[in-house]
Amino acid sequence: MKMLVLGGTAFLSHAIAAEGVRRGHDVVCAARGTSGRVPDGATLVRVDRDAPDGLEPLAGQRFDAVVDVATMSYPWVRDALTALGAQASHWTFVSSINVYADAVTTGQNEDSALHEPATSGAAAEERIQHPHLYGGIKVGCENAVREAMGERALIVRSGLIIGPGDVSDRFGYWPARISRGGRVVVPDALEQPTQHIDVRDMATWIVGAGERGTGGTYNGVGPARPFGELLAAVVKAVGTPETALVALSAERLEAAGVQVWRGEKSLPLWVPPEDYGFMAHDHSRALAAGLVHRPFEETVADVLAYERELGLARERKAGLTTAEELALLEAGPQTETTEKGDLV
Repeated sequence: MKMLVLGGTAFLSHAIAAEGVRRGHDVVCAARGTSGRVPDGATLVRVDRDAPDGLEPLAGQRFDAVVDVATMSYPWVRDALTALGAQASHWTFVSSINVYADAVTTGQNEDSALHEPATSGAAAEERIQHPHLYGGIKVGCENAVREAMGERALIVRSGLIIGPGDVSDRFGYWPARISRGGRVVVPDALEQPTQHIDVRDMATWIVGAGERGTGGTYNGVGPARPFGELLAAVVKAVGTPETALVALSAERLEAAGVQVWRGEKSLPLWVPPEDYGFMAHDHSRALAAGLVHRPFEETVADVLAYERELGLARERKAGLTTAEELALLEAGPQTETTEKGDLV
């Protein structure tokens, strides 16, 4: 199979290209080549999707499968479909669970209400001023892909993607921190849902879908589980005998300036109740269409190995520094857990 990955140099697109190579496909990665290297065995074709003729190096080529992971640009998706859609047998577009208008309700499936479609390139300042623009752009892109490709289109609405190669710290912070042992600050929202998918499982499914010609729209997510259960599983996988999870209230964390989800001085995976729906989407249709999840313990171990390659003490994009965590622990009473991560 001749396969085109629009990207191929970073995280998900790199994993997809690598899986294609592993399966023996002829993989072409179309990218500027500034975010990293393509996998060994893949071919890099340099393109610039911001330029009017940026896809010209691919002109005239036919592909059995195309995978597009464009993040925030409707024009990128539109122009790629115009240039390549007619010569593609199958087209995968990686969308997002941010397309759903309701962020509160858990268990939503692919038929749930969406944001109004948007057709923007979405510069950084637009994203800040219009928080829902990201979801609207993804809806607009989905519509463009379906209109151009029909039954040959696979739409994958991804949630939090984790695994080796992720430098966002939105999950890697936890295996890295818990592996160091001691008292670990966590939010007391232990019943909050969490949801993620290993990047390699996503890549395997997407490449397989291209081989099979699978079409339709799917939530590309993993099973939802309570935050406390997830943290306890991380402790079991990589914690030390001295590991104790220290649960602090939202009020105390917020008073200390700790943020939810991501960014400096944050606790990754922690979200407010009004965003619980983002962390618990139904994925039964994807399972029926061949999505398979590896054991969580395997993901945690591999993420920790990657974190160690990067350096556990490096400056992070999310999480608490040692000094920030120590200040919280010294500020007053807490609820602690056993070394197994169970609250006592």
